[in-house]
Amino acid sequence: MIADVVLGLQHGDEAKGKVTHQLCSKGNYTHVIRFNGGCNAGHTIYHEGKKFVTHHIPAGVFYGIHSIIGPGCVIDPEQFFKEIKELEEAGIPAETLVSVAKNAHVITKVHKDEDGKDTKIGTTKRGNGPAYRDKYDRKGVRAEDTPCLKDYLVDIYEELYEKPDIEILFEGAQGFGLDVDHGDYPYVTSSHCTTAAALLNGVPPQAVRNVWGVAKIYETYVGAKRFQPDDNVFDTIQKVGEEYGATTGRVRQCNWMNVDTLKKAIRMNGVTDLVFNKMDVLQNVGEWKFYSNNKLMEFENEDQVKSWITSHMSFSSPQLNNIYFSGDKDRI
Repeated sequence: MIADVVLGLQHGDEAKGKVTHQLCSKGNYTHVIRFNGGCNAGHTIYHEGKKFVTHHIPAGVFYGIHSIIGPGCVIDPEQFFKEIKELEEAGIPAETLVSVAKNAHVITKVHKDEDGKDTKIGTTKRGNGPAYRDKYDRKGVRAEDTPCLKDYLVDIYEELYEKPDIEILFEGAQGFGLDVDHGDYPYVTSSHCTTAAALLNGVPPQAVRNVWGVAKIYETYVGAKRFQPDDNVFDTIQKVGEEYGATTGRVRQCNWMNVDTLKKAIRMNGVTDLVFNKMDVLQNVGEWKFYSNNKLMEFENEDQVKSWITSHMSFSSPQLNNIYFSGDKDRI
């Protein structure tokens, strides 16, 4: 068994879906597994000239790969079937490619109604938090106990350990800055967004080959806390970068990238391959800045930024093998 992991290093919206989609096109994966979160995620994917936004369904479906919503996820059946229908209508055979781990937990109407009342954290109001709470309170509803999902159920152990030559790509949701343990609590998501969380879906540590950490060259955040400084440049970044939440449609607050918190995410997740997205946005804005050691650093051009990041990140993170800079929506 071999497993690669794709995860976000900031506050979500880093273009993890794009990276997963590209890896699926080049790899030999037998399975793509969503390992955390629920329909609070929104992965934007450009496939054969068309734009897709998936909330539950892993990106493997676009390349005929068996795609599983893992036991670490919570699933809203209504949203699940909506996505299946949309993909089928677009010519993507999701009906035959998508499975749900039988021990994944289900988001109910009660969960969504409760989450809809949130004003403190700024959640997506999709019911994820209450569903996870009930899971750990041992009163949740599993997929195997939900009749409408019975044709999609899969036993993770039988699927991964009773078949030969398994190669998995784990697709994460949200980002390390929103992790329930390591993020800015209480302004966090309700699941774990780490490499370790992928393993909790039933894979041993020694199976992990590569960990793809995904970031933006600046940062964004959707939620209740104040994140964006008072500077018109961030309004420009928001407009140029089309920074609206893929799930809620809310405007994403913008700020300069924080290298110190990024290093923490890289180290704690064992990132081997680092991707910086949205390079084209700062090219258009014409400003290159980020925080390091609690100081705002300013650079004259993109080449200076790439040089600084490459030297400092490689030095501080010995396990890091490759750094990529991307300004394209559909590829690294």
